Amino acid sequence: MGGAVSSGVGTTVETADQQRPPLEICLLGPMGIRREGAELKLPGSRKVRALLAYLILSPYPHGRAQLCDLLWDVADDPRGELRWCLSRIRSLIGERIIAHGDTVALDLAGCAIDAVEATAACREGLGGLPRERLRQLADRSSGEFLDGLVIERHPAFETWLVSQRRRFREIQAEILAAIADRLDASERLPYLDRWIEITPFDLKPHELLLATLASEGRLREAEEHMKAAARAFAAEGLDAGSLRRTWEGARNARTSAAAAAEPQPPEPAKSGARRASIAVMPFNDMSALAIPGGTADALVYDIITRLSKLRTLRVIAQGTMFALRERPRSPGEIAAALDVDYVVNGTFERIATRLIVRLELTEARTNTIVWADSLDQNAAETLTLLEEIGTRVVASIEREVETLERNRAILKPPNSLDAWEAHHRGLWHMFRFTKGDNDQARHFFETAISLDPTFARAYAGLSFTHFQSAFQHWADRDTETELAYRAANQGLMADDRDPAAHLSLGRAHFLRKQHDQSVAELQQAVDLSPSFAIAHYSLAFVQCQSGDPLSALAAADQSQSLSPFDPMLFGILASRAIALVRLGRFDEAADWAARAAARPNAHAHIMAIAALCLAIVGRLDEGRAHVAALNLRYPGYRMDDFFIAFHLAPADQAPFRDGAKRVGLE
Repeated sequence: MGGAVSSGVGTTVETADQQRPPLEICLLGPMGIRREGAELKLPGSRKVRALLAYLILSPYPHGRAQLCDLLWDVADDPRGELRWCLSRIRSLIGERIIAHGDTVALDLAGCAIDAVEATAACREGLGGLPRERLRQLADRSSGEFLDGLVIERHPAFETWLVSQRRRFREIQAEILAAIADRLDASERLPYLDRWIEITPFDLKPHELLLATLASEGRLREAEEHMKAAARAFAAEGLDAGSLRRTWEGARNARTSAAAAAEPQPPEPAKSGARRASIAVMPFNDMSALAIPGGTADALVYDIITRLSKLRTLRVIAQGTMFALRERPRSPGEIAAALDVDYVVNGTFERIATRLIVRLELTEARTNTIVWADSLDQNAAETLTLLEEIGTRVVASIEREVETLERNRAILKPPNSLDAWEAHHRGLWHMFRFTKGDNDQARHFFETAISLDPTFARAYAGLSFTHFQSAFQHWADRDTETELAYRAANQGLMADDRDPAAHLSLGRAHFLRKQHDQSVAELQQAVDLSPSFAIAHYSLAFVQCQSGDPLSALAAADQSQSLSPFDPMLFGILASRAIALVRLGRFDEAADWAARAAARPNAHAHIMAIAALCLAIVGRLDEGRAHVAALNLRYPGYRMDDFFIAFHLAPADQAPFRDGAKRVGLE
């Protein structure tokens, strides 16, 4: 199935001693397919190629309706055209199309696909790969994604194609950066030229090229490159001052052999749209038997990988960070050298059966520590413990960075915001949970999308505002439900590996009362990023009503553990309360519901849950107090509003209806 791509493709590397894979597909460059070594003639239909590429890169099956919406917005018979395209794909790849119910996916296990191979290598880390393997990756991933393919007047596919091309340019740049860092000066120049071609306005490859030419004494060539680069930067309205200063330093360093230091290790290429950036320094292993590549390094590798999966931060690659270990520097120096916004550093120590990890998050702008934590755990199960520590650390870092970026954005004039800042301004309003703030949040998310149509998180935020409008009944439920679903799908088209895109689609399915689809998408969000606290909460939210209440309790526990001060904490606590009512554990439910309603941003439904749970156990005075507060803040709130919002079976509604009668909430 589609999910088999990530596990079964990209591991086949042809050597002289290895049998050629049965199917080879080239997506980086013009599409090409070879079966048993023979080049196949591709169909003339651009939509066949587009559909094949889309299914190859999809990590999960797609409904036929969604595929029709992707490529046949005005077709007379979109499903018929889809069937024809799938038949043409079958003629190319054989019986690898998996049709299950109304969904379509591909089983590509054992095949070689250049784009998937490059993605997997970057995800697993380039730092430990042999140099020749890096050369192979660089040579096999040298072209533009689906070069030459154009599908006009299909905005959903165009958005997906643009985002994929941007993503693979970043991947190609990361591979070229890694191979350039491993080669001698004379060998790295062709790879630097390709890196610059892919990301012409990233300073790092230019700086490394100038330093390399200077180290070889090729000062005239370097001077010519500097002038050409300066003209290109100026034409785009960009400042080349820092590049010029780098060149002057490299040129001056050539005059002294002692100063002819090796160039700075490269960082991954920046995307055109700004994101906050972060570097994780190798931890200082203070254990008595510390060894390079040991448990401390494994933990850092895990944290870098997990941060990358969040899809909201530009994370410096593992190879670069571990290369810098040989030249000890402070977090401030690392931030300046790599031009990042945040730096994580820490210590690791194993004492008998204990693991002690101490961490600090430094903000580059002020060179101040903005977060610190210490974890002291029993190390009996080291691997399990490392996974737990990695999950907790990444969730904490994400929470702190998001809070800092959100607070910074709220202080800026609205008309000066870029897409990243507009998104975080939207988050600030969204988490206040009032109708007015929800409208403001929607405006800022729409602004972010207009500035960067490939920004998946902005679509997810927009979807959540429509979810809130439907759930809180601030507008027509059916209309807002469909708007939430549409925005979620647009986010998925922009980046189907962003856990927030799957989160928003899962919530939209909930509004549509599609429980199984909702849980599947929310589980996909958790699988993509186990540190994503709000995804665990959303699973608890859905399961507590129409699923397994014990699973809801486990998901609520995990969410609260990952984000104990989350702005959605009232929802986490309330989900726990509903699950406990369904389990007949009413006293516990009342306590958790009262805690939920005490949160400062608790909305009407949370106050109602508290009133009802307290009434169920006979704490009527407390329950009536919540009803009075509810009537004061939300006049006209009725039990019909409650049961429309929460999808409870008739048997599960009974305790709440009984509680409503006791406290006069009709």
